[in-house]
Amino acid sequence: MKQITSIQNPFIKSLVQLQEKSKTRKQTGTFLMEGKREIELALKGGYELETVLFLPEFVSDKELKKFSGSECIEITREVYQKLAYRDTTEGVLAVAKSKKHRLTDLKLSENPLLLVAEGIEKPGNLGALLRTADAAKIDAVIIANPKSDLYNPNIIRSGVGCVFTNQIAVGSTDEVISYLKSNKIAIFSATLQNANSYHLENYTTPTALVVGTEATGLSELWRTESTQNIIIPMQGEIDSMNVSVAAAILLFEAKRQRGF
Repeated sequence: MKQITSIQNPFIKSLVQLQEKSKTRKQTGTFLMEGKREIELALKGGYELETVLFLPEFVSDKELKKFSGSECIEITREVYQKLAYRDTTEGVLAVAKSKKHRLTDLKLSENPLLLVAEGIEKPGNLGALLRTADAAKIDAVIIANPKSDLYNPNIIRSGVGCVFTNQIAVGSTDEVISYLKSNKIAIFSATLQNANSYHLENYTTPTALVVGTEATGLSELWRTESTQNIIIPMQGEIDSMNVSVAAAILLFEAKRQRGF
C-alpha cells in the first residue's frame, strides 16, 4: 500500500490547496473531507471517493474495506495534521468528486416540502441550515444566489456531514422562482413586509419556505413573487433571529401540520 510521509509531497500540497481554496475545488470538481461519519454519509449519499488517506492506528483493515474502490494511502501524523481541518483526530480523510446540484436533478415527492435559502454568506449558517433540513427530513434544500461553495470545510463541519444527506440544488433567484412555479410549489417568503403570522398559513400542499440573511433579508423578487409572505412574531427588543433558528421554526410547523 502506498505511503506518504512528507508534507512537502506534491500531492499533499495539492490537497492543502483543495482544502483552502474554493477556486481549486471548482476547477478540479473535487473536495477534501475528514471524519469517519462524514465519509460514511458521503458514501451513503452517492458520492464517489477518489482517494482515502488514513492513520493506521485509527483506521482498521475492516474499515478500509469500505473504501475498496478508492486509492488508499497511509500517512503520518504530521501529514494528517497538515491536512486536517478539525482539532479532533479521527485519522481519516478523503478526496471525493463533487456533485452538480442542478435544479433539474432534484427528485421530489408528490407533496414536496422544500427549504430555500437566499444569499447565505456565513458557512456556519449554511451548515446549520443543512443540519436543520436533515432533522426535518424535507425533500430538498435550494440555495439561491450562493455566496460560498457547498464544499467549504466549515460547511461540512458545521453541518455534521448533512451536505451529503440532503438533496441540494443551486441557482439564481430567478431560476429558483421559475422552478418552483413551474412545479406548482407554493412560495412562503419569510419577510417583514406584507406578511401574515407563519402559524396561520397552510403548508400541507407542495410548499417552499424561503429564508434570507439576517442583515438584509430576502431580495424584493421573493417578496413580490411569493404566494404569501410570512413572519415569525417577535416579542423582544430585536426584530430578527439566526436564519437557521427561523428555518427550524418554519419547517417544523410545516411538519406538524403534515403530521410529522
